[in-house]
Amino acid sequence: MTVLRDYASEVGQPTLDAAPARYDEVVDADGSLRPAWRTLAASALEITDVQLRRVQRDIGRFLGDDGVTYRRPGEPGSRWRLDPLPLVLSAQDWAPLEVGLAQRAELLNALLADLHGPRTVLAQGVVPPAVVYAHQGFLRAAARPGTVDDRPLLLTATDVARTPAGDWVVVADRTQAPSGLGYAMENRHVISRVLPQMYRDAGLHQVGPFLQAVRSTLMQAAPEHVDDPRVVVLTPGSASETAFDQAHLASSLGFPLVQGSDLVVRSGAVWMRVFGRLERVDVILRRVDAPWCDPLELRGDSQLGVPGLLEAVRRGSVRVVNGLGSGVLENPGLLPYMAGLCEHLLDEPLRLPSVPTSWLGDPDALALARERWDDLAVRSIDRSVDVDRLGPAELLTRVEAEPHRFAAQELPAWSQAPRLAGGAVRPQPVALRTFTLRYGSSYRPMLGGLASVLDGARSVSSKDVWVLKEAPDQPDQGLAEVLAVTSSSSVTPLVPRVLEDLFWFGRYAERAEDTLRLVLVAHALADDFRARPHSAGGVALRVLRGALLHQVPGPYDAGDGESVDADLRSVLLDVERSASVAHSFTALRGAAEGVRDQLSVDVFRAFGATERAAGLLSANDHSLQVTESAERMLTGLLALHGATASMVHDEGWETLEAGRALERCLQVVALLRRTVTVRRGIDVDRHLHQGVLTATESAITHRRRYRGFVRVTSLVELLLADPANPRSLRFNLETLRRHVAALPASTGASRPERLLDDLVDEVDRTHVAELVPIEGESRPNLERHLDSLTIHLLRVAEAFAGTHLATAPAPRAFGLSGRGIR
Repeated sequence: MTVLRDYASEVGQPTLDAAPARYDEVVDADGSLRPAWRTLAASALEITDVQLRRVQRDIGRFLGDDGVTYRRPGEPGSRWRLDPLPLVLSAQDWAPLEVGLAQRAELLNALLADLHGPRTVLAQGVVPPAVVYAHQGFLRAAARPGTVDDRPLLLTATDVARTPAGDWVVVADRTQAPSGLGYAMENRHVISRVLPQMYRDAGLHQVGPFLQAVRSTLMQAAPEHVDDPRVVVLTPGSASETAFDQAHLASSLGFPLVQGSDLVVRSGAVWMRVFGRLERVDVILRRVDAPWCDPLELRGDSQLGVPGLLEAVRRGSVRVVNGLGSGVLENPGLLPYMAGLCEHLLDEPLRLPSVPTSWLGDPDALALARERWDDLAVRSIDRSVDVDRLGPAELLTRVEAEPHRFAAQELPAWSQAPRLAGGAVRPQPVALRTFTLRYGSSYRPMLGGLASVLDGARSVSSKDVWVLKEAPDQPDQGLAEVLAVTSSSSVTPLVPRVLEDLFWFGRYAERAEDTLRLVLVAHALADDFRARPHSAGGVALRVLRGALLHQVPGPYDAGDGESVDADLRSVLLDVERSASVAHSFTALRGAAEGVRDQLSVDVFRAFGATERAAGLLSANDHSLQVTESAERMLTGLLALHGATASMVHDEGWETLEAGRALERCLQVVALLRRTVTVRRGIDVDRHLHQGVLTATESAITHRRRYRGFVRVTSLVELLLADPANPRSLRFNLETLRRHVAALPASTGASRPERLLDDLVDEVDRTHVAELVPIEGESRPNLERHLDSLTIHLLRVAEAFAGTHLATAPAPRAFGLSGRGIR
């Protein structure tokens, strides 16, 4: 039998679950498929468990290649999880939810405007004042006259669930800085690749038009009389738990991802720091919680915000989305009053009810909650208390001390859907996060969303959400017709922080590549000479191994033979070893995470290839696996280089390539310093010089250029002074000089340019024949020359950082301690 037939048969058995009945999203009460799944039956019913497990493996590979992560608070970064079976909703299922979501967003917008304005809902007793004033999201500074926005909510998220009867209820509203839209887009992208036939046959609404509408809305949100608005996405940084979501959204929208230190308030307006100038910012889509957005008027200890941002908002020079202070609506204490608020503010009944909730500041509600304490989910109204860390008795003590800070909910028996786990498909509870956009004069929900598979209250996986069309020829969501999309041909400059990450991205990529090439050469020699350590090849192996381990500091066995593989594995896999391949890859990915919005998805797919190669090496202790994994890692790095070559050749690409060229210069000088400054005999030097040429991809060039025996003079000339060899010092100095000259802060006489000019002149004046004479067993002139080159290169690196990568000091902290990254 196939997966869905097995599932329907199992779920249809009345003895399957002794718990309260749940609404099943796939199977009706009589065991038949629901209408949405009957539409898909032709392709969906034919999926076998073997096929589904293969699809799940493909999903894991695609998500890994795309670098999709979610960092739970207090836990290291983890892979995003996606179930292969989507949550499928028919047009009839979706219609009442869509209407209710639009009304909900309209109500929340009206409520926030009232709370930041006349506060009639408090004055007339529709909502107890303590529900609002006790919430940390109520920011008095944001509610001052002149700060109130007539459209404070442009994008909302609503978490909904189904009752056993199949009715939708709201579990929570997300209005502060709604997350998940980027994950929803990625889920759709992956599922469309792994289930192409089912996806094509489904006739579902696309989510792309909604994203286009978000972009158009943000452009239109700019202050009046701004013809070419600049929009930025404000992020807490790559340490945020939803860093991928933020970067993916910014990249999809085409807006720069910035941190608080990238922005500054001058003359009542917000500006983006660019070298030598400031660029005006008109709209900020924030993913930083409001209390952290302005250390001058809100949390004084914030390092995430922009000092003076609130004042700029009051002056109307910048629009913040969602409005500062909107977090007060993320308040379960408001849920019991939503029906009355809808009547009061919109003069109509509430279409989408909330899950039964009581605010415990009401004495009657608290008394009832005590009687049913074990059956309720008690929440802090503003997440200021981590109730999950408290036992029942301790929580009750906290609630009785400050009951107005808590609410109690009767969580529904969540609907269930099939989930593939442990090789089997089983029913598991699901919840749905929806997204609603203020587009034109009304709110329009996205035809889709982000589903979560639950284990208790914890999300353990996600699902793509398919909303089917009423008819195959029905057009997709027509949001683009509501407003004209503002277009601009202007180029957004990059802030110094981004340039710094790109610079180190280039350096770490080159460092890892050069180390891998040296590992491959050393392992090839080991295959031939590990059993003959005193032969010429064995001695050359020791020298190359020593050169490699000198570049990669750490303890190692100085012996021969059996210890070679252990040393090379450590160089490849030991992330704690400075400059190892693993260390470079980790730093490289960290730099990439900081500039994800600047890089194509192909970059992260290259990371996936290298990580899989490292995994194979960790799992296989055979000596041959060292070469195979190193070659696969190198292939991944070359793919990475190809992906970055397709970047727009702006200052970001120039900086990345400058970092790559500088690191190549340093690596070739270091390799020569450790290998050719000592004479070891003709046979040893023959193996050694050939290894150096192979590691620097110059063996064929040398063979064509010099046509014979490798001598130290020709080797040094080719790798130091040859202006046509892409691996030589001279060639890469010229490359570095060209990239530095293209950067905005370069004047022709900047310190990095002057140092590079002097260094190129020094290389051009050098006569290789004067460097290689032997004194005893060493070549002191060559040794001193290489040491001098290293010092000069490090000075160039320092000058480059000071001129092109200097960032503004972080905002001063006042008063409080702690930080908030959402």
